[in-house]
Amino acid sequence: MDEETQKTPGAATTSLVLGLISLIFACFGYGALISVITGIIGIILGIKANKIQQTGMGTSGIVLSIIGIVLSGIVFFACVLCVGGLLALDAATAY
Repeated sequence: MDEETQKTPGAATTSLVLGLISLIFACFGYGALISVITGIIGIILGIKANKIQQTGMGTSGIVLSIIGIVLSGIVFFACVLCVGGLLALDAATAY
């Protein structure tokens, strides 16, 4: 390897992977809790990687992690509303 070859920091790759995992788990109701955890770790590692070396991989990891956290919050809130609605419906129709 010569000096002009740039290496991508491992934190940037990990941030990207965790951002993708965050997006995937955001679609599965109560998997949203896993999505929030992986999203937060992805954001932290993406910021850390961008401080070392500005790469597109670190930035995309941050963006995917943020989208995953927001989406998981929306999905989790919708799941809680659905379960609450079903419980209220069951209580209203009980004899």
